[in-house]
Parts: sequence; C-alpha cells; structure tokens
Amino acid sequence: MIPRGGSPAGGATSAARRTAAGGAASAGRPAAALARAMGDIGAFSALILRRPLRPYQLAPARAIARSVLGGLGHTYAVMMSRQAGKNETSAQLEAWLLQLYRRRGGSIIKAAPTYRPQALNSLLRLRSVLAGSPLPPLTAGAGGRLSCGNAAIAFYSAARGASVVGATADILLEGDEAQDLDPTRWQKDFMPMAAARAATTVLWGTAWTADTLLARTIRGLEEQQARDGIQRVFRVPWQEVARCSPAYGRFVQGEIARLGARHPLIRTQYLLEELEDQAGLFSSATRALMQGTHRRERGPRPGASYALLVDVAGGLDVSAAAGVTEAGDGRRDSTVATLVEIQQTPPGAPAGDGASSLEGLPRYLVRDRMIWTGAEHHVLLGALSTLAERWAVRHLVIDATGLGAGLASALGARLGPRVIPFIFGTHSKSQLGWRFLALCNSGRFQDHAPDGSPEQERFWREVAAARYTLGEGPGQGLRWGVPEGAGHDDALISAALCAALPQQALPSGESHIVESEEWL
Repeated sequence: MIPRGGSPAGGATSAARRTAAGGAASAGRPAAALARAMGDIGAFSALILRRPLRPYQLAPARAIARSVLGGLGHTYAVMMSRQAGKNETSAQLEAWLLQLYRRRGGSIIKAAPTYRPQALNSLLRLRSVLAGSPLPPLTAGAGGRLSCGNAAIAFYSAARGASVVGATADILLEGDEAQDLDPTRWQKDFMPMAAARAATTVLWGTAWTADTLLARTIRGLEEQQARDGIQRVFRVPWQEVARCSPAYGRFVQGEIARLGARHPLIRTQYLLEELEDQAGLFSSATRALMQGTHRRERGPRPGASYALLVDVAGGLDVSAAAGVTEAGDGRRDSTVATLVEIQQTPPGAPAGDGASSLEGLPRYLVRDRMIWTGAEHHVLLGALSTLAERWAVRHLVIDATGLGAGLASALGARLGPRVIPFIFGTHSKSQLGWRFLALCNSGRFQDHAPDGSPEQERFWREVAAARYTLGEGPGQGLRWGVPEGAGHDDALISAALCAALPQQALPSGESHIVESEEWL
C-alpha cells in the first residue's frame, strides 16, 4: 500500500527499509519483499514483525491504513471479543505507521480510561511487538511517549483530572476500551487533537450499554456506511475468532458453560451485544433454569453435603412476637436462611444453552428455606446453630453487615471456621451478583420443586421484582436488588450467598472477564 501522491511519508518507507535491511535482508529476504512489507500492514506483520495478523484483524487494520495514508480522516469503531487480539492489532498498526513516518514526522495519540494499567499496557504491547523484529527499539521519552525517528506516539489517561492539554494527533487518534471512556471528556479534550490535521480516528473496545461512547459512535458510523458504502464499523464476535483458532473456540465454550450464555459478560464481551442499562435481573430463560425438579426436604440425607446461607434482617420489629417463624408478606425486613445441597454436576450434563458439558462444576440445590420476621438475635442464634448442627453443614455464609456482625460473631464462636461472614459493600455486592448470575444462567443454582409454600412464593416474587443498573463499563459494577417500594429481597439475597462459598466449592480458575474477585 503506497501513500497517496507517491509517498506522503516521504523517505519513511526507504528509511524503514534500510533499517530493516540489516536484519531481514541478511536473512536472505529480497529487497522487493522488504518494500512490499513496508507498503502493506499485512506483509509488515508477517515479514518484519513475524507475528502474522489473522484475517479478522487485517480487515480493520487495512481500512484504517487506507484512511491514514490517503488523508481521508475517517472515523472507525472496532469491536473484538475478549482475548481475540484487539490490542495486538492496534500495536502492530502503530508500529507500522511509526516506521512509515519516521522521517516525515507526526504524532499518534492513544487514550485509555486510565493510565495505569490500561494506557501503560498499550505502551508495553507496542514495545513487545517490535521485540522479536529486526527493527530497533523505540526511544522512550517523558510522560508515556515513544519515538521512532521524527514520529512519536503518546499514551494518555482519559480519566477526569488527567492533563492532556497541547497534544496533537497528526497521524492517528485512538481511544482504547472506548466503552469505558467518558463521552464528554473525549469530545472536549481528545477530538480536537485530530481536527487540526483531519487525522483518522479509531475507537477500540467491546460492547456494554447503548449510552457508551463506543455505542453512540457506532450508531453514527453505521448511518454513514449506509450512505456511502464504506465500512467503518468492524465487529468480531467469538465465533469468527474460533474459525481461525479452534482452541479459542473451546475456551469460550467453556466460559459459556461456566457463566451461562445469557450472562451479561458473555453477551457483551464475547457476543458483542448491547445490554439495557437497567432491566429485570433474571430473564424468563434464566428463571426457567433456576427452577429444579428435586423435592424440598426437612432433614439431611446420609452422605450429602450442605451449606446454610443467611441474610440477616436490618432491623428488629419489636411489635412482632419474638421467635415467630413465618414467611412474611415481603413488606417487612426478615432474616432468611436458605439450605442448599452442594453436588458435583453429573457427567455429560449440558450447559444452559447446550453448548458444553458442566461436568466437574458444583451445583447448588435448595433443600429448605426458613424465614423469621421480628425475631431477636438471641433467638436467631439458637435457631441457626441448631439448623447448622442438625444438617451438619460444611459452611454457613452469613450477612455480617451492620446488625448482622454481632450474630455472625456469635455463630463463629459456636460453630468455628465453618462460619463465613460476608460484608456487603458496593464492590462485594456487585461481585456477588455477577457470580450468582453465572450460577443461575448455567443452571447450577436450582430451587426445589414447587410445593405451594409461602417461603417459596416469597422467593420467586423477589426474583421477578429484582432489577439491575450498570456502571459505565464492565469494570464499573453491577447494582442489583428489589427496588425500594417493591418489597424486600431477603430471600433472594440469602440464596445469592451461595456465590460466596469458598473457592473449593466454586469453579476452579476465575474468568479473566471478571475484573476482580476480591471480597470485602
């Protein structure tokens, strides 16, 4: 690919060829091959970087290259499923452009939601793609800047408060993880960087909700595509990657089995589907997977393994008779204990979408459910201790937030390390929600068969009423529960605590698409 007008990169192609000649030509590559390598990003990838891009990576890379070298100033949006090579594509494109413009000069600007780790990771990726090539390393400068002759690339944080004044994108403007970039910040501080020289702009990322910078940009670009037929939006879902890499396909199939095909992180980061920014937490398909056929039981079976999950009422209703156990009407805060049996998924059991086997992953079957409304904590202490001993539970997970702290401490003194306190906070509840959705969407949490009990009716009423809202990006959290005024969510929270069971009772190997799994 030769720049418009012969060579707007001037002697950049010749200079890069001479730079590479010492390593590549000495290995027996003819000069014509070197010229071709500097004239096409695909050839550069294979012959110079020795890290050939795949077809789904080459398509957007070549489109962006045409716009840059032709001075077209187009804007592009590139969405690839997680671990499909988005960052590799971006880094190789940057390496190629820096070599082309090393004599003429110019700047590439790349913004990320944060400098550390996101912008810094992009800088390190660019260095790594050059490490195995005959090209010399880039020169490091101050403030996240790398130079190649007279051309340079600068990496910036787009976080609020970060300084980006005075930068200009002569060659290319990039926004990485654009689903997490603040649209106002991008429009005000970064878009003007490309305007002065009509530089090409690229937003890289994955799907999230319809109001992200990436989603808004895609809608506008698709309108332009419809008018002029020039492709500006490139989507690469996991199935397309799997055609090039069967191992990747097997990995994603395993993630779908583990998390469920309708889990928000599967839908966004692998299927590239947008989510509603607020909606019902459990779809009808998920609720169907949560309904089991096993019976409710009032006593333990020999050889079975059990856990007790307790959500503690936030306050006491002193008008209620102490010690009364009832299902309640959902309008009063209650303490709820859910008794689950922990089983290994039988061999050959399909995932919720039939995509892969769940063999080896644990599942949680609700065997009983108890609700106390208005019970004082000394009464709850006796009742829960008795339940734990009667069922010989392996673990007792209890809400230790606020008033629950004292009850959790007292149970720990009686039952020892089997008691696992769980403190609810913004982060811990978000992670609990993600993991509980994974269990439900893969059919690994199941309620007992319908028995007409008020306890079960309350649980399913709360499931139907539960809603969620999402943060600005996949790392920004899940806020979920029954909205204020629609009742309590004690039975739902109690059940969800199965997702806080110890690691040996959860799938081994946390998914890389869940940013953090630490518990408060």
